[in-house]
Amino acid sequence: MLLATPPDTLVQARARRSLRPGRPLRLGFLYGPLLLVAAWAAGSATGLLDPRFLPAPWTVVTTTGELIASGRLQDNLLSSVQRVGLGLAFGIPAGTLLALASGLSRWGEALIDGPVQIKRAVPALALMPLLILWLGIGEGMKITVIALGVVVPIYIHTHNGLRGIDARYVELAETVELGRAAFIRKVVLPGALPGFLLGMRFAVTTAWLFLVVAELINSTSGIGYMMDLARTYGQTDVILVGIVLYGLLGLFSDAAVRLVERRALSWRRTLAG
Repeated sequence: MLLATPPDTLVQARARRSLRPGRPLRLGFLYGPLLLVAAWAAGSATGLLDPRFLPAPWTVVTTTGELIASGRLQDNLLSSVQRVGLGLAFGIPAGTLLALASGLSRWGEALIDGPVQIKRAVPALALMPLLILWLGIGEGMKITVIALGVVVPIYIHTHNGLRGIDARYVELAETVELGRAAFIRKVVLPGALPGFLLGMRFAVTTAWLFLVVAELINSTSGIGYMMDLARTYGQTDVILVGIVLYGLLGLFSDAAVRLVERRALSWRRTLAG
C-alpha cells in the first residue's frame, strides 16, 4: 500500500524549491537595456530630456541609418573590431601563461604576481604617454594598450581558479604518479576553467574600454575616431551612436562568453542552474 506524503512535507519541499532564483529567462540579458531605452524614449517624448544634450532614440536610429548608407559606420566598426580582436589574441594567451607560471610555482608567483598587480593599479591613461614614446601613435600602440588591459583580468581570475583547485585532486594525481604534462592537462586546466571563463567575461568588456582610450588619440579610423570627429562639429547624435555601439558590443561580447561558459561548465550544479 502506498503511503501518502504528509502535507507538511510538501509545503517544506515547495519552500525549498522557492529559494532558487527561478528558471533562466530567454534573452534575459536584454531586459535591463530595453528598460533603459524605454525610459530614455519616455523622457524624450515628454520633453524631460533636452534633445540638444541627449537626442531621442529615434534620432539616433535615423543617424545610424545615415552613417550606414554613407559607409562610415561599417568602415569604422571594422577597424575597431580588428583592434579588439588582435588585442584579445595577444592578451589572452599572455595572461593565461602568466597565470599558469605563477599558479604552479612559488618562484613564478614571486616574480610575476607583483608586476601584474602593479599593472592592475596603473590606469591606462597613465601608460599612454610612455607607449606613444615607445611605439608611436600607430596600430601597434593601440593593440598593445588593449592587450595589456586584457592580460590583467585573465591572469587574476585564472590564477585564482588555479589556487582554488581542491588539494585532494593534487594528492590523487601524485598517488597515481601523473607526469607534469598530464597533471596540467587533466587536473590544472579543467580546475582553472571556471576562473578563466570568468576572466574572459571581464577581458572582452575591458578590451572595448581600452579601445575607447586608444582610438581617441590620433586615430584616423574606428568608432572612437568617429566620435571625436563628431565632437569637433558638435554632432551629439553621432557621439551617441558611438556610445550605444560600444555598449552593444560589450553586452553581446559578454553574452557570447556566458554562452560558452554555460556549455563548457554544464556539469556544475549552481544557484544559476
